[in-house]
Amino acid sequence: MPVSGSHLAARDHCLSLVRTVDRPTGAARYGRMFPGLGPLGTDPGLLMRAGGDGGICDAAPVLDQLNRDGDDATEAAGWPFFGQLIAHDITADRSSITGGVDPEALRNARSPKLNLETMYSDGPIGSPYLFDVGDPAKFLLSEDGGDVPRNPQGVALIGDPRNDVHLFALSLHVALLHAHNQVVDLLREGGVPEADVFDRARVTLTWHYQWNVVHDFLPRLVGTSLVEQVLAEGGRWFAPPSGQAYIPLEFADAAFRYGHGQIRHSYRLVDGGPAVPLFPDLVGFGPLPAGRRLDLAQIFDVPGRPPAQLAKRLDGRLAASLIGLPERVTGVVDTAAYRSLAVRDLLRGGTTGLPSGEAVARLVGAAPLTPDEVGQAWPHGTPLWFYILKEAEHRGGGDRLGPVGGRIVAEVLIGLLRADPASYLSLEPDWEPTLPAAGARFGLTDLLTLQRHAPSV
Repeated sequence: MPVSGSHLAARDHCLSLVRTVDRPTGAARYGRMFPGLGPLGTDPGLLMRAGGDGGICDAAPVLDQLNRDGDDATEAAGWPFFGQLIAHDITADRSSITGGVDPEALRNARSPKLNLETMYSDGPIGSPYLFDVGDPAKFLLSEDGGDVPRNPQGVALIGDPRNDVHLFALSLHVALLHAHNQVVDLLREGGVPEADVFDRARVTLTWHYQWNVVHDFLPRLVGTSLVEQVLAEGGRWFAPPSGQAYIPLEFADAAFRYGHGQIRHSYRLVDGGPAVPLFPDLVGFGPLPAGRRLDLAQIFDVPGRPPAQLAKRLDGRLAASLIGLPERVTGVVDTAAYRSLAVRDLLRGGTTGLPSGEAVARLVGAAPLTPDEVGQAWPHGTPLWFYILKEAEHRGGGDRLGPVGGRIVAEVLIGLLRADPASYLSLEPDWEPTLPAAGARFGLTDLLTLQRHAPSV
C-alpha cells in the first residue's frame, strides 16, 4: 500500500456502503410523490409577474410597513442554510429552468442519500484533490483553516461547487470539514487502526449529521409530532424500498425550496459588524478573506453567546437580494425576470408539471387555504411552491411548514434515510450521538463547533 507523508494512504479496496466509489453507476432519478394528481399548468407570464420585481413574492414593497425586525421568525437564521446543504447533498437537477426536458427524463446528479456526498465526493482515492496529501484521511483546508483550498484562479476545490455560492453555505461546509478532521484525531487517539480511520470518521460524521436532520432540523421545521408520527408509522405517500430511493419532484421543486422564504434582508457576520444583504455582498465563488469570515454564533444559538439573528418569517415573500440575483449566481440570462429566485422557483414547478397546492391538500386530508389566505387570484389553483410558503404563514405561524409542506419534507427526508442501507436509521434506529454536547442533548451546533476535548467515538 502506498505511503504518503507520515500516514498511510486511505485504502482503495473492500466494498464499503458509505463510499461513492462503491455505489452503482448511473444517474439517480426523480419521481412523483402524488402521481395521480395532474399538472397545474399556470401561464408562465403570470408566474413571471408574480415572482418578479414588485410582484406578490417581492418583500421590498412592504418593508416600509414593518419595523426593523417586523418579519423575523422564531428560529435562528442559520437553519435555512443548513437546509440548503441538505438539498445539495441529495439533489442536483441541471436542466434549464425554461423546460424543454420531459420531467420523466430528468436525472439527479446526486445520489438520493443523506451521506455528505457534497463533502466526500469520491473519497481520498477518487477525489484526492480534496484531501491532505500528507494525511489523506483528513480534508485539505486553506492555510489558515478558514476556507476551502482553491486553484490559482480562486475556484474552490470542493465536493459540490454550489456550497461555494455564498458565505453561509461555505462556512457550514468548512465547519463540517473541520468536524471530520477532528473526528479523525479522536479515532487515532482511541487506537483505531490507521487503515480504518477514514471510513470510521466518515461514518461517524455522517451518522451525526443524519441524526441532526431527524432530531434537530426536522422538529424545528415541521414540528415534533409529525416527525414522531412518520418515524413510528412510516410514510403514507413516500416509502421507497431499501436501495430504491428517488427524489420526488414535489419535494425538490416546491416543498424543499421553502428556505428561500427564510432568507433575511440583511446579516451581520460578527458582533457589532455592519448588516449587509446576502447578494451581492456575501456572494461566493472566490477566496474568502480573513476579514470576511462568519462567526457561527451570529446565525446559530451557541451556549454562552448572545442569541443569534433570526430567520425571516415565512410569508410568501422573498428578500430583495433574491428577487435580483447577481450574474455570478444566475449566469447570463436573456430575460431580466430570470434573475428572480421566485420566478425561477415558480417556473420550475411549471416545467416539471407539479399539481396545485389545493389538490395536494385535499389528497393528504388537509383543509386547503382560502383565497384570502393565498392572497392572489390563481385561475386554476395555486402553484405548489407558493402555496407551501403561504400555508406556512397561515398554518405554521410563519415559523414552520404547514400540513402539506411539512408532510412532504418529513416523509421524504425520513424515507430517504430508511431506504439507505448504510444510514443510522436503517442499521441502528435507536443509535444516539457519541460526540460531546454543550447541553443536555446533542444538536447541530455541537457538530459545527466540535472541540478537542471530546471523548472517544
